[in-house]
Amino acid sequence: MVDRPKKPTALAATPGLAPQAQVNISHSNSIVSAVLPSGEAVEILLYGATIISWKDAKGVEKLWLSEKAKTDGSKAVRGGIPLVFPVFGKAPDHAATSKLPQHGFARTSTWEFLGKSTSESSSTKEGGDSSVKLDFGLSSNNLSEDSKKAWPHEFGLIYSVTLGKEGLATSIVVRNEGESAWEFQTLMHSYLRIADISKISITGLESSSYIDKVSSPISTTTSPSEPVTISGTTDRVYTPARGPDAPVAVVEGGKKKFSIVRDNLNEVVVWNPWVDCKNIGDFAPLDGYKQMICVEAGAVKGWQKLEAGETWEGGQVITAAI
Repeated sequence: MVDRPKKPTALAATPGLAPQAQVNISHSNSIVSAVLPSGEAVEILLYGATIISWKDAKGVEKLWLSEKAKTDGSKAVRGGIPLVFPVFGKAPDHAATSKLPQHGFARTSTWEFLGKSTSESSSTKEGGDSSVKLDFGLSSNNLSEDSKKAWPHEFGLIYSVTLGKEGLATSIVVRNEGESAWEFQTLMHSYLRIADISKISITGLESSSYIDKVSSPISTTTSPSEPVTISGTTDRVYTPARGPDAPVAVVEGGKKKFSIVRDNLNEVVVWNPWVDCKNIGDFAPLDGYKQMICVEAGAVKGWQKLEAGETWEGGQVITAAI
């Protein structure tokens, strides 16, 4: 080949592509994972569209996952962020959902991965993707026959998980695809990883009405004006006094560890099983309650009603301190 002294150099001069978010489907097409160029990462199990891992740029895990959690699709995942729909807990007095299992079927159904979208940041020197949004879908067609019989309504769900440099956002769109109205509840059951339950407090719930599900009988009361602390088995449904737009924060050792901002999710459930975790078969280790706190954004007090063709949307953004 003749060496040309004036050969084109355009190819060599073309700058490389900006770093992109990497999205993969692995484990026999059961887990969708995403990693930003800056190192933040998330993993979502298609069974339940359950987020089972969220790491910051340094590789530090932000979610608590039980050592006995099942990720093979045999049962709901203990830990991470399971998705509750169309009923929170069990509702024996609500005819439409009375036949459903605990927390409904969304966390025990296999979702479809609908794809990704990304955004670029111009404020960073390296450029590239600053976030990646992963969409998952569930409809009546995806349900087991048992679930269809227990809840025979036509519906469509789109669940979006957005991984950013600053935090993790989750949102759900609920659509009534049928010809008659139905009601639902939904909740994002976030298990946040902490270092020591005795050193945390939760702000944003001061002077708020809450249902205490541990008391017998179950009672409704108002929290004090101080931040919430955990010193025993806790299962409370708060309606924050400052409204749905006010952030709720987990503070550990005097420093803010997580901040949760909600959109159209009016309730916040705070849960820690304490030593009663010994009665939960898939909870491990038995002292794991010391390293987790559930602060769960949801619409679970009463029911959301959708007429035929109507849609409803709610979501949260969790920001983690670095």
